[in-house]
Amino acid sequence: MQHINILMVDDHPIIIEGYQNTLMATKHDDQTLLIDTANDCDSANDLLQKSANEKPYDICFFDISLPSSSDGAITSGEDLAKIARKLLPNAKVIILTMFNESYRIHNIIKDISPDGFLIKSDLTSSELAEAFQHILNSPPYYSSTVNNFLKKSVTSDIYIDDINRKILHLLSQGIKTRSLKEYIDLSMSAIEKRKKQMKLLFSVSDGKDESLLKEAREKGFL
Repeated sequence: MQHINILMVDDHPIIIEGYQNTLMATKHDDQTLLIDTANDCDSANDLLQKSANEKPYDICFFDISLPSSSDGAITSGEDLAKIARKLLPNAKVIILTMFNESYRIHNIIKDISPDGFLIKSDLTSSELAEAFQHILNSPPYYSSTVNNFLKKSVTSDIYIDDINRKILHLLSQGIKTRSLKEYIDLSMSAIEKRKKQMKLLFSVSDGKDESLLKEAREKGFL
């Protein structure tokens, strides 16, 4: 009997319920699924830390858009996926997201190299079941939208690292630029330089922070 420990993270409980029902209904006879669920970054991180010390997860499903952790250090499923990679090196990491924008997809693949990458608008019950078994045995499995972007081999110049993502997140929370150094271990000039680079990357012509955040949102970075 194959015991498979699973973590599912999504901020919509009804979506998790759908995933669970699909996997339980389509699992192989020799598979036992043990599923933990979380709806935000804090509870997901707690489960990851506990799993690393007790019973490691075999597969982790992460939605990208999630409520941030209470300390603001974990802002998305991307951050959780990176934690999972460090704590559970043998776990398969599956990203599920509504984002279907090429910049965002390339960024996630470059950053995380997920074992599964599923766009929710592509997803059917049968595809989820197929993806699950495929990823267990011979990852990766990418849904059609992701594969189409990769086939076009769009090489994106927009690559946003962890620090830039944190800057964007803090600005979106209403934190003023002059206060960013209280949250990020960089000098004011280094922060300003990063903001200027991002405005260039996102083709922000008016130089305003509001325009930068608008472009970042449209491209799926916020």
